[in-house]
Amino acid sequence: MSSAVEKSQESGTYLNGQKVIYVGIAWAILSLFLFIGGIVAPEFGDSQAYLIATYVAESLPFICAALLCYRNWKSPKIVSGRNVWLFVGLGILSYFIADLIFGFWEVYWGLDPEVSPADFFYMSFYILLGGGMVLAVLSRRLNLEGWQWGTLSVIAVIGMTLAVWVALAKPAVSADLEPAIATPAAIEQTVPAPEPPKTEIESPARQIPAWVPATEEFLLQFSTPINVFYILCDVALLIIAAMLLLAFWGGAVSLSWRMIAAAALAKYVADMWFKYAGTLPTEYVSGGLLEVFFVFSGILFAIGAALEYDISSRPRKRRRKASDRTEVA
Repeated sequence: MSSAVEKSQESGTYLNGQKVIYVGIAWAILSLFLFIGGIVAPEFGDSQAYLIATYVAESLPFICAALLCYRNWKSPKIVSGRNVWLFVGLGILSYFIADLIFGFWEVYWGLDPEVSPADFFYMSFYILLGGGMVLAVLSRRLNLEGWQWGTLSVIAVIGMTLAVWVALAKPAVSADLEPAIATPAAIEQTVPAPEPPKTEIESPARQIPAWVPATEEFLLQFSTPINVFYILCDVALLIIAAMLLLAFWGGAVSLSWRMIAAAALAKYVADMWFKYAGTLPTEYVSGGLLEVFFVFSGILFAIGAALEYDISSRPRKRRRKASDRTEVA
């Protein structure tokens, strides 16, 4: 990381890689303290202020990363290709929009739907980001050695095993929710009361428009294929990230793509925790400690985009010399 800072100092842009790295590290530390605070202080962790803070901590790096990718796409000198950063930037922007929608669903209405309109943008994130990463890999002459293919195979097997294990895990039932032996008196007491007209659902905080539960009910039928899609895409992104690390290892733009690969890995870790948390007996609530990896992912995307812009903005002659020094070493 220190070498990345030194190299980025050569950039004369206002928002250079050095500043993005420092701000990213500071944001990561603050976010880590925030998530730990939600664990050590349960009252704070259960508050709506904490929930909103976690959404802000996660969303801000992603919108900054999208803006930095947009800057890369606008630059005619970008090394890895403008289309690569166009796809990557649109994917990250889709993720930011998805977080806004899901956050509004959870914070404003107090709902935790299995499928919501946010999933359309989450799926777009995988498709666009994956497309950009594949374009980046294809732009290189991927000539891996035997040990590199072996490493890639091990990563793929571990990634698929973990994803399948989490996907097949059945939700645990809490002891408090175990069905009790029904008695005639209990049956009499549990006779459902007449349902109110389904125009609007009452919420302790605010009324929920009727179209919201109707939308959730309609989207619920797509729950299984969407979850399978996420599992496959998580594994695919992990494999592509590993290929990026191997393809760009030691090259002029290796630093930026190492950050992008690390961002994909952080996203994989957070997603696995998200799916595992859904199998716990307690009701899932956003803000778990390992969800800080969502924050790390956004930060690493931003750093990768900034470093790519820095290396692309250097004079070509100096870049060639730097490449020569790397080959000699």
